Amino acid sequence: MRASKPTRTTAGQRLEGMRRWGLTRPTMMKTIGHSEIRQRPAEYGQHSDGGPHVAARRQLAAARLAIEPVLRAAVASLSEPMDRMAGYHFGWCDAEGVEITGLQGKALRPALTFAAAVACGGTIENATHAAAAVELLHNFSLVHDDVMDEDRFRHGRPTVWRVWGETNATLLGDALQALALGVLSDGVPESVTAEAVIRLARATVTLCRGQYEDCAFAARSSVTVDEYLTMAAGKTGALLGCACALGALCAGADHRVVSAMHTFGCELGLVFQLVDDAIDIWGDPEVTGKPAHSDLIQRKQSFPVVCALASDTGPGREFARLYHARQPMTAQRAARAASLIEEAGGRQRTLGRAATALESALGALPPEIAAADLTALAHLVAYRDK
Repeated sequence: MRASKPTRTTAGQRLEGMRRWGLTRPTMMKTIGHSEIRQRPAEYGQHSDGGPHVAARRQLAAARLAIEPVLRAAVASLSEPMDRMAGYHFGWCDAEGVEITGLQGKALRPALTFAAAVACGGTIENATHAAAAVELLHNFSLVHDDVMDEDRFRHGRPTVWRVWGETNATLLGDALQALALGVLSDGVPESVTAEAVIRLARATVTLCRGQYEDCAFAARSSVTVDEYLTMAAGKTGALLGCACALGALCAGADHRVVSAMHTFGCELGLVFQLVDDAIDIWGDPEVTGKPAHSDLIQRKQSFPVVCALASDTGPGREFARLYHARQPMTAQRAARAASLIEEAGGRQRTLGRAATALESALGALPPEIAAADLTALAHLVAYRDK
């Protein structure tokens, strides 16, 4: 066991008084519409110099930068060694608490929160706490997922449970969930605090249900397409839907628009999960940073697998025999399984269903909002390679 050392933090992270999460509470905007869209950073909404993918990646980088002070302040409120564990998970420090420059997450969910707020006439500042809360909740799920899935590495480093043990990692996840609610309730406009907290709490419950279903699939020989889509809607769609709804709430959008934003995010979450499933099987390991065919080696019930098993084709039946055999799933057998899934139509059906979900997501966006940023992020999700 490593000796406890405090995580090094920048000045001002351990805050006093009521504004403990890094920023003061914003005021609510009273008007919404194209004429009231506020000035925003160049990273948001400017698609002229490199196309929507470049603009979307800039949104991710800008979102990561915008929420970091709030995340660091929230993490710094934890006691040692919990603060160090969280800093390690976020890529800010090593296991001893020494600051490093490490790989961090995509920041897709906070970027969606900001893009939704801007689309509805709000500002980045009004949505910062909501975006940070969504990212904290996402990382709560990641820490717990790593324990449940026995994942040994994240961003090329040992996962938290491997360094501090499963019990401590579970406790850290619990703490991150609590911080998410605290950051949200302390920082969003007062007029929407109650609804924002309720939405985040409901998303947490739905996310946990989806994770339960995903874990339960591991003990089953077959899963239906509808069962898988229900699981993905909970495990992945719920939080993306919440992220978009919170952004709209912080901008003062009405219930119709908030609901539409939630639908957009939920459908985009399905796109994200299906593309993720396809990338795991057919992505380039040098690009993804993940071992080849890791889901197949673990015999997970991903969407391409479910489709192949249900295909009632020759390749599908051969794949079923290989996948359900007692022999270890070696790299060679996993490569053969990937070929059989594709021959059985699993790849085509997965990407086709992702395209349908993308169309549904974009179709849910209200016509009166400035949706360029959201559209760019949606296309980045759908057409990414890692």
